[in-house]
Amino acid sequence: MKTTDTPANILQKANEWLTGNYDEKTKEEVRQLINREDKSALIDAFYRDLEFGTGGLRGVMGVGSNRMNIYTVGAATQGLSNYLKVAFAKLPQIGVAIGYDCRNNSRLFADTAAGIFSANGFKVYLFEDLRPTPELSFAIRTLGLQSGIILTASHNPKEYNGYKAYWDDGSQIVEPHDVNIINEVAKGMINSFRK
Repeated sequence: MKTTDTPANILQKANEWLTGNYDEKTKEEVRQLINREDKSALIDAFYRDLEFGTGGLRGVMGVGSNRMNIYTVGAATQGLSNYLKVAFAKLPQIGVAIGYDCRNNSRLFADTAAGIFSANGFKVYLFEDLRPTPELSFAIRTLGLQSGIILTASHNPKEYNGYKAYWDDGSQIVEPHDVNIINEVAKGMINSFRK
């Protein structure tokens, strides 16, 4: 269904992406969404923040707060980093592993996350090529790491990607860590990449 009206809150959020610390290619894509006669894609890209659930992030790739892109992946990684610093405060160094599959942008998202973990002072193990999820779990346990992520959309359609977070036992995050990480990620989504 074609939509020609843009709610004020959607336009405000899109304009924040035009004035914030986003790359020029991203800003141009946002401008294109704003300038389209049909506002459906703009609304869908910005009507909410992509939610970090118990397993991590999953969504359609593209620009916007409701999409998988380097900015939403970055905010999720910073939120996870913030929580790891609290949960493992007594350790001299936190270690994480990062895996990825052959999905479009998985390596880009893995590199983005690696840079953010490194900037937080973490020891980062980034697989040099494609790996299945069980290998990430094995690496976390074998290397004695505190966390890990894998970039994969699993069974979802080709326009999707995903970010799955794992704990020090090699399993996906569960209570109470899931809620605590979700809260840190939510804080990061609100403040990320804005001037």
